Amino acid sequence: MSTKPPIIIIKKKGGHGGNHGGAWKVAYADFVTAMMALFIVLWLMNSSKPIQEAVGGYFKDPSGTAAKAGTTMRGSGESLNVSKDNMQELKEALQNSLRQVPNIDKLKNHIEMTVTPEGLRIDLLESAAGTFFNSGNAEPSIDGKDILTSLAKELGNLPNKIAIEGHTDSKPYAQGANFGNWELSANRANAARRLMQQSGIGENQVMQVRGFANQRLRKPDAPLDPSNRRVSLIVEYLDKTAETDKPDLDKIKQGTATPEAQPAKAPSSEAPAKQ
Repeated sequence: MSTKPPIIIIKKKGGHGGNHGGAWKVAYADFVTAMMALFIVLWLMNSSKPIQEAVGGYFKDPSGTAAKAGTTMRGSGESLNVSKDNMQELKEALQNSLRQVPNIDKLKNHIEMTVTPEGLRIDLLESAAGTFFNSGNAEPSIDGKDILTSLAKELGNLPNKIAIEGHTDSKPYAQGANFGNWELSANRANAARRLMQQSGIGENQVMQVRGFANQRLRKPDAPLDPSNRRVSLIVEYLDKTAETDKPDLDKIKQGTATPEAQPAKAPSSEAPAKQ
């Protein structure tokens, strides 16, 4: 009797091919990373200079312990003893800090810092349309407030005394007016003093508030030039008894100085327009 062979039925499974691994995921992740880097570069190219410097400073110093572009930050533990020997260093620190002020690109040509025998002179020069103060007005503009506030936060951490000056051009006011260039120059200097004391510098830090009208023209050969209208801050050299104080520049961005008392109310800034 013959034995029949067993019947074997083979069923083929349908569906996708075999497993190809996760190599495609790595390639896709690389592609996404490259696209993200491209978008960041495009964003930086279209951003303002302070943002570019801040991002660049992070990649140069992620830990934040070294000097960073666009700031006054110094190495940990360092301090600045502001005297005749290194007033230039304070000038550079202030210039760096002002880079963070809004609209600094259009304002920087109106800010002059000069080391003089008296100290560091900071001149805020007006334009024909008005830059830091509107024409005939003693109250700072928005840009003027930004600059004066930034400077106050810096200078409030120093032991140096400060003098504030107001200057005008030679354009006269209407004949018979009770308000003129003398009042305007003094009121602008006092308005700058008041704002800076509210923003960082101490009440006893201001030694003098001076109004010179048109008696100290920046351009004597052009007495009507707008740059003759200016407010000047003079950071005076330390005397020998004060040179032992060593303010830490790491505090400069903290604005730790606070007014000891509210300053006296300033006279009204309203003034008749010049002719």
